[in-house]
Amino acid sequence: MPSIATAVSASSTVFYGIMNGLAEQKLVPGQRLVEVDLAEQYQVSRNSVREALQQLAAQGVVELPRNKGAAIRSLSLQETLEVLDVAERMTGLLAKSAAQGIAAGQSGEPIREALAELDRANAAQNVDAFARARRGLYRALLHASGSSELKRLFPSIQMPIVYAQHRPSTLQKVRMRDYQEICDAVLRGDIHAADKAGMAHVQNVRAAILHQPSAAINGSGS
Repeated sequence: MPSIATAVSASSTVFYGIMNGLAEQKLVPGQRLVEVDLAEQYQVSRNSVREALQQLAAQGVVELPRNKGAAIRSLSLQETLEVLDVAERMTGLLAKSAAQGIAAGQSGEPIREALAELDRANAAQNVDAFARARRGLYRALLHASGSSELKRLFPSIQMPIVYAQHRPSTLQKVRMRDYQEICDAVLRGDIHAADKAGMAHVQNVRAAILHQPSAAINGSGS
């Protein structure tokens, strides 16, 4: 019988594998998740897969309808806008908190390194690398903030689903420009400017999504 630690590790492997697959657009909203396939892919038991799917469902990433298989959640336009409303406030708060941390003496080097990595991925037009670098940037900002509550709450925002479902051609440029502005303000320790830049980023994402053709907004985004 596997130990509890092993079971947790196995379910975490599936959990983060699915989250990373979504962020890197290898998984898309509406896509079915077959237990036996996931167990084989991640070399874990089906119980570990079920545990991971339950965790993902609790975070709103996966849907588990009765008598049907699991699937990546697909957002309606209204749900997308609700996610963005929350993300706007939270991203502003994260940037503000990170700026406070920098002003109080936290090192800005991890943020600079993460931004440089993001810039390299953007220049290479490497979607997978960009997704990894973006996660690295947010980890650096969370570290600078020092806020345990932000570290707990921020990952639960459904932005990976939003990005996977809505992919307007202008979004990549919007994000890179905004990340630069957020980091510039944070690294200056400018709390007000960081808060404003964080919220402006999500406002710009919202505008890019709403300026898509109606079919792209209302469809699956795949």
